[in-house]
Amino acid sequence: MTLEPHAAHGAHHAHVSDRALASFVTEVLADPATHESPALRSLRREHVARPTFFIGAGTCGLGAGARDTRDAVRVFLQKSRLEGDVVEVGCIGLCSAEPILDVQLPGRTRLSFGPVRKDEVEEILDAVMWGTVPTDGRLLGQHDQPGLIPWDGIPRLADHPFFAPQTRWVLESCGLSDPDRLDEYLARGGYRALAKALREHTPEALCDMVLEAGLRGRGGGGFPTGKKWAFARATPGTQKYLICNADEGDPGAFMDRAVIEGDPHRLVEGMAIAAYAIGATKAYIYIRAEYPLAIARLRRALHQAEAAGILGDDVLGSGFPLHIAIKQGAGAFVCGEETALIHSVMGRRGMPRPRPPFPVTSGLFDKPTVINNVETLANLPTLVGRGAAAFAAVGTDGSAGTKVFALSGDVARTGLVEVAMGTSVRDIVFAIGGGVPDGKAFKAAQMGGPSGGCIPAQHLDIQVDYASLQEVGAMMGSGGLVVMDEDTCMVDVARFFMDFIQRESCGKCIPCREGTRRMLEILDRITKSRRDETGSDALKRFRRVMYLERLAEVIKETSLCGLGQSAPNPVLSALRWFRDEYEVHVFERRCPAHVCTELLTYTIDAEACKGCGLCAKECPTGAITGERKKPYKIRADKCIGCGNCLTACRLDAVQAA
Repeated sequence: MTLEPHAAHGAHHAHVSDRALASFVTEVLADPATHESPALRSLRREHVARPTFFIGAGTCGLGAGARDTRDAVRVFLQKSRLEGDVVEVGCIGLCSAEPILDVQLPGRTRLSFGPVRKDEVEEILDAVMWGTVPTDGRLLGQHDQPGLIPWDGIPRLADHPFFAPQTRWVLESCGLSDPDRLDEYLARGGYRALAKALREHTPEALCDMVLEAGLRGRGGGGFPTGKKWAFARATPGTQKYLICNADEGDPGAFMDRAVIEGDPHRLVEGMAIAAYAIGATKAYIYIRAEYPLAIARLRRALHQAEAAGILGDDVLGSGFPLHIAIKQGAGAFVCGEETALIHSVMGRRGMPRPRPPFPVTSGLFDKPTVINNVETLANLPTLVGRGAAAFAAVGTDGSAGTKVFALSGDVARTGLVEVAMGTSVRDIVFAIGGGVPDGKAFKAAQMGGPSGGCIPAQHLDIQVDYASLQEVGAMMGSGGLVVMDEDTCMVDVARFFMDFIQRESCGKCIPCREGTRRMLEILDRITKSRRDETGSDALKRFRRVMYLERLAEVIKETSLCGLGQSAPNPVLSALRWFRDEYEVHVFERRCPAHVCTELLTYTIDAEACKGCGLCAKECPTGAITGERKKPYKIRADKCIGCGNCLTACRLDAVQAA
């Protein structure tokens, strides 16, 4: 089996003829025994002929300095007069350890280090080349690679606390292989599920399999994927469409981006399986233009798949045609809603429309259309490859399989996490994420983004599945999981999400357009001081607060689309679990977390103050007075609560309460 003599050693597919590529694909997929062939084992880096260096080059890695680390590796090879391969891979998930550098020597297992700055590369590589592994805090572990000699005394990467509790299906190859190479994806079992689906299953049987497996949509409410497919399949029509929703708009969410950057062919394979099942011959990937790296890697993957006969007029020789195009969005949050997304794909303004009719009966160009998000489609190679029973065996009764979360915020180890459904929030935050840093207490976790809700400390042991999260006012959403510590003001959090939703409202329906504006105004007034109030302003403020929950319920019941209907969720969730914080803001005009600056009272500790005068220089209203080398004072009647004095003081003499 050969692609071309140099193909297994790092050549880009641009140097491989389309005929050779198609022949290679046919040969690999025709015989399962080829999986153990020397060529494919080499492509999986089970054996390397010379030192190989892997750089985590996803967006998170590049932002952390991966290019500089990569260049430093090349400089080291040049200075040392060594021949080696430098491979750029996607994010393995542990974003807090980027830039990540892996080293694999011939005959030895692959070592992982991170974070590795450019000035640390030479020290690490020099030691490894001489057979010594630096065991400081940068060492993450060694990979499991049977048949290779492991490094003595070096822990397995799989035992790292970030990876040990995970069940990696969607993220299986992210960070391990070159996302720009089709042959590496094939070597790791890629497109075998598509070939199996085409050979062994009718479209109707495939819909039944997905329904039996219990796969639910990973983009929001969790509608059964197989049922959605069956509806579209049963709808008459000469043309049907599949749309992949990669318009990831939630603050704190980056799952889709990382999956596409790290393993684009997995998404392409999942889309081909879904299109075959519903009878779609044309598919679109709707992705925001702010993801240039993901788009570039998708373009290469689609070009390679077309050249190899995996896509096109005759998918893998089955007679089934499928063409996939990329449609770039402008980043509007509302385009995450199905009907607004469809309008945008057609070149119209992204605005929702009433349903029914639902997209599965009348969607893109009024044709039957199925919309699945990236993670849903990326689950399909595993589901079809392992079978419905094996997929359903992982997770809970009502929520099968795994879920990918973007873990961020006040947590020690941030990154992309994939766990079996039914895992507790506590395990995600504390076992995988390492808990809240600096010894601070956990306060809440915002799940589901602007459409979701917060999970307080008393519900940390709740299981991650669709039903359980709804019981506490949260939702799975696309998978954003933002951890907040004791210094977080929940009123301010609710105000942040309401501000986001209000700005992103399409404006089509009055409840969402005007209702969210009124809710934001109420939250703004809660966090403002009384210094600007006159006459009956205080009474009006109380009256508005009393109507906050009622207004939220009206918005939920009367908004046009799902985004508007879920818009009040962050406020209602915070009110449910942190009502005492709202009451302190309203009745005492005080922010316990010291976040809402206008509600803070600033004073100067006379014993700590040395009379340097820096605070007075930064005060815009002249509220701070005093003499040099003597304690200064703040006049409460002139202070506007800007906090400049707190920032300027180097002696911690200024205090806020």
